[in-house]
Amino acid sequence: MATKRKVARATSPIRPEPAKRPRQTELVDDSLDSPRPEEQHSYVQREFYPAEMSNERCKQYNNNELPRPIEDLNRALEETKLQRSQIAGGEAVVHWFKRDLRTTDNRALSMASAKAKSMGVPLVCMFIVSPQDYQAHLTSAARVDFELRTLEVMKEDLGERDIPLYVTTAQERKEVPRHMLQKFEEWGAKHVFCNIEYEVDELRREAKLVKSCLEKGISFTAVHDDVVVPPGTLKSGAGKQYSVYSPWLKAWTKHLHEHPHLLETSEPPTHNPPTARTTFPALFSSPIPEAPPNKALPPETRTHLAHLWPAGEHAALTRLDHYLTSKASTYKTSRNFPAVPATAMLSVHFSAGTLAARTAVRCARAANKPALRLETGDPGLVCWISELAWRDFYKHILAQWPYVCMSKPFKYEYSDIEWDHSPQLFAKWCEGKTGYPIVDAAMRQLNTMGWMHNRCRMIVASFLAKDLLLDWRLGERYFMEKLIDGDFASNNRGWGFSASTGVDPQPYFRVFNPLLQSEKFDEAGEYIRKWVPELKGVVGRAVHDPYGRGAGGEAEKSGYPRMVVEHRVQRERALERYKEGLGRGTANVGGGVHN
Repeated sequence: MATKRKVARATSPIRPEPAKRPRQTELVDDSLDSPRPEEQHSYVQREFYPAEMSNERCKQYNNNELPRPIEDLNRALEETKLQRSQIAGGEAVVHWFKRDLRTTDNRALSMASAKAKSMGVPLVCMFIVSPQDYQAHLTSAARVDFELRTLEVMKEDLGERDIPLYVTTAQERKEVPRHMLQKFEEWGAKHVFCNIEYEVDELRREAKLVKSCLEKGISFTAVHDDVVVPPGTLKSGAGKQYSVYSPWLKAWTKHLHEHPHLLETSEPPTHNPPTARTTFPALFSSPIPEAPPNKALPPETRTHLAHLWPAGEHAALTRLDHYLTSKASTYKTSRNFPAVPATAMLSVHFSAGTLAARTAVRCARAANKPALRLETGDPGLVCWISELAWRDFYKHILAQWPYVCMSKPFKYEYSDIEWDHSPQLFAKWCEGKTGYPIVDAAMRQLNTMGWMHNRCRMIVASFLAKDLLLDWRLGERYFMEKLIDGDFASNNRGWGFSASTGVDPQPYFRVFNPLLQSEKFDEAGEYIRKWVPELKGVVGRAVHDPYGRGAGGEAEKSGYPRMVVEHRVQRERALERYKEGLGRGTANVGGGVHN
């Protein structure tokens, strides 16, 4: 008989949909769990995934003793290449949209269009709404809303070329491949194209689809598009994959200069034959479905988000052009100040694929006159290009170290750190009621906009892990459930950096002081006053610490809380926890870096 144990797990008090998550003292069936210490407080969604991976299995991936999902997909594509190339005929060619919601500069879409044109048959596009995939990947309701609004734009754009866009909802994620195969056969499609996603679930699904399609006489082709340089391309002098950004960036830049075709644009799809509308009339008339119940938003919230984040590739290209011509040159000097509108605000478009990173890099290089280079010239543009490169870097990390997709830190030995478990503190962090104004302003921005300034993401992440001593995976999850630009690789990277558990992170003994961060990056308190109205009337430097700088009466009267923890005390506790978790004893913690 399976044993049961009680697991204390903090839960988010605010979210737009009822996410499936065990209550604080829910009994969890242990029959599939191992007694590993790292599973005492696991954050794996057991309704979708097996028990948390062991450190030993992570090591096997690192030692090349286990095949990586990207290797399985590459092998499937390579082993079937000849057979797939011999498949001819068909009454249609299909492009499967996923996180590439654009017609401009889309590798797989361009290939599918060219194939359809060469065969004289229609191109059919499809997108599958999968509520269980949204939940398994913690996709926010705001992100789902953005995708559905984008699909409305795309259906119109594709329709102008007589290309149908078929969008349907598959209630269970296991239905998706089966439904797709059914539609391929129904449409008479013998060639299917898509762009590769680098998370484990998607890589494994595509590897299976290559084979299952071939069994039906269908060629399934998956290509690189979401990154500028494909994972596995860049290797160190020792022939290994990079895990440190600086040398990787040099290799990335050098590779692009030596292989300029990687930045070339892909042609948009051409017009379908006029017969497409009579062949597939139901596809042209079918509506874009509503958001599934688990990701539905109130009408007023949808209107608010549509105002903040216009959907579609046209909005993306307009924003990109405006940024490069008016703001990018000051990016390096102003990017860290949340009160200054200095960033491109394009992350939602990269995440949904309404803008290709390749397009942004190519346009930034063209704007970098007279250098026309990636690494020299205008400091602002060079810095912005290097930030775009980070996105590629973390996609490469996902492919090479797949266990980071499985609730394990890149530095898996950090799994042994003992975290506190306080739903009360976690709730205050979520709601922006910690008594630390810069933290609270940032969290309220997130809860209102579905977005947060990058400097603030680092501040609140460090605060959760190293001040509240709560497991960083709680924050990682909350961000994904709220961010409109939620992207697993980027989000995981940010949390790994701030909690010192990820690839190329800040060292564990570097602990952000939220007060110093506030004074350094929001000196005048503009950002704080915008998002924390209780402190709007507090003047001068007291806005950073009202109770400690003589404005406690005003703060208390307006309902602003006192600090939930004392930073100095928590910093020392955090350093001890990290040292104990890493087996480094109780060495002097006074030498830690205090930012």
